[in-house]
Amino acid sequence: MNKYIVKKYTENDYKIWNDFIAQAKNATFLFHRDFMEYHKDRFEDYSLMVLEGKKLVAVLPANRVGNTLYSHQGLTYGGLVYKESLKLSAVIDIFKSVLFFLKENAIQKLQLKLIPSIYHQKPAEELNYILFLVKARLIRRDTLGVIDLSKKILIASGRKEGVVKGQKNKLEIREVDNFELFWNSVLIPNLTLKHQAKPVHTLEEITKLKLLFPEKIRQFNVYENGVIIAGTTIFESSIVAHCQYISGKGDKNRLGGLDLLLYYLITEVFKNKQFFDFGSSNENQGRKLNNGLSYWKESFGANIVVHDFYELETSNDNLLDNVLK
Repeated sequence: MNKYIVKKYTENDYKIWNDFIAQAKNATFLFHRDFMEYHKDRFEDYSLMVLEGKKLVAVLPANRVGNTLYSHQGLTYGGLVYKESLKLSAVIDIFKSVLFFLKENAIQKLQLKLIPSIYHQKPAEELNYILFLVKARLIRRDTLGVIDLSKKILIASGRKEGVVKGQKNKLEIREVDNFELFWNSVLIPNLTLKHQAKPVHTLEEITKLKLLFPEKIRQFNVYENGVIIAGTTIFESSIVAHCQYISGKGDKNRLGGLDLLLYYLITEVFKNKQFFDFGSSNENQGRKLNNGLSYWKESFGANIVVHDFYELETSNDNLLDNVLK
């Protein structure tokens, strides 16, 4: 008899899910149901809960498209989420139960975008090992520019010059609660001009999320004579400050606005965090590197952490049958 029961998340599980996320060793506020559901009209939620008796022991934030389950496509990262008390052997059995459940429900493939290691409260790479066992295929690898704030930061001279330039130009940095100015005057025009793209979050969505998570989502703007010229939106978890958006107005970057802003955030606002994550510099599913962007991040002292994406057949659950001795 299977030790673990796998079931789909329902609205009745809202509290138990969120309580679990608050205690998991590899979770952030992105897995809170209020965050996951701000765009629920775009996805068929198929999040899973794994129980041992009546006790919730793991969750998988996910959505379904046809015969494929994705660790939620509306989230930056995902995968199996669990508490510190679980041993590796238990995580193996839990994942086997998940694969069997998916197979029984006509889901043939599972795509997982793992949680980058810097977001773990404690080491949590059990799933990395299990994916090797079930012959999962690495289908994408992004590079994140990450500063370890617990170590001495080596900032390049070019960035320091930009900081001095921003100071000489008397640029002003403000933390604000309203996203409208940054979204409409800087971010949207910049993404449209450079990438023919739009922000992942609409103005209405980011405003709603700020109301739901006021201490986790923060906006910092840079002004020249009272006029906005640059800004960044920060998603703040317990040990990481992550730049969700960074953008500056066209030629206004020559004033040193972004250099001054990022230097201020790294050395003052978030200096007590463990990591500062600039995010990815990749395009085309990780196969192209925006070298200029990556270089800019690295010149602040960032080093590279990879973010991996895997795909596997749910029928490979049998490969976990004889792993434990």
